Amino acid sequence: MHKKNLRSKYKELRNQLSDQEVEDLSLGIANRLLQLDIWNYSNYHLFLSIEKLKEIQTNYIMHILQGKDKNIVISKSNFEDYSMSHYLLTDDMRLIINKWGIPEPDGNGIKIEENQLDVIFVPLLACDIFGNRIGYGKGFYDRFLKKCRPNTLTIGLSFFHPIHEEIHVEIDDIPLNVLVCPDKVFCFR
Repeated sequence: MHKKNLRSKYKELRNQLSDQEVEDLSLGIANRLLQLDIWNYSNYHLFLSIEKLKEIQTNYIMHILQGKDKNIVISKSNFEDYSMSHYLLTDDMRLIINKWGIPEPDGNGIKIEENQLDVIFVPLLACDIFGNRIGYGKGFYDRFLKKCRPNTLTIGLSFFHPIHEEIHVEIDDIPLNVLVCPDKVFCFR
């Protein structure tokens, strides 16, 4: 299936979920993450959910990270060059919702470089059984992941299991190491 068709299909599947289903499935993903051996690192990059697009509610994962006293890193998106800047989430950081619905830091904070990140939780619309993912199509995360260390752990989060048909990848596409769904974990590398 073509990426455009997969994007449409999975946006629609997510859109059909009730708010309660999104909450329950998000909690299931967070609980599934607790079963993984990923908690010995220091710096965890977490995307903040776009609620209007019914993305996974990552606040549950944020609470886990805070409870384990981990450094949480969040991003600010630049829609002119499709890049992201990364900042340490601190108690005094103020978050705003930008015009695309993405919560992000307001102003400056403690900047974190990509090579400092140990684990990255990656948003997606769909993923195949090889760890190839489809996002919204702007390439933010592929550009970001390309700058990370080769041993940085990339964990996709999805309400849906991977598709069995291989997603066509571009040279700049970076596959996932792991996909976590509410009821199952898929390891690719």
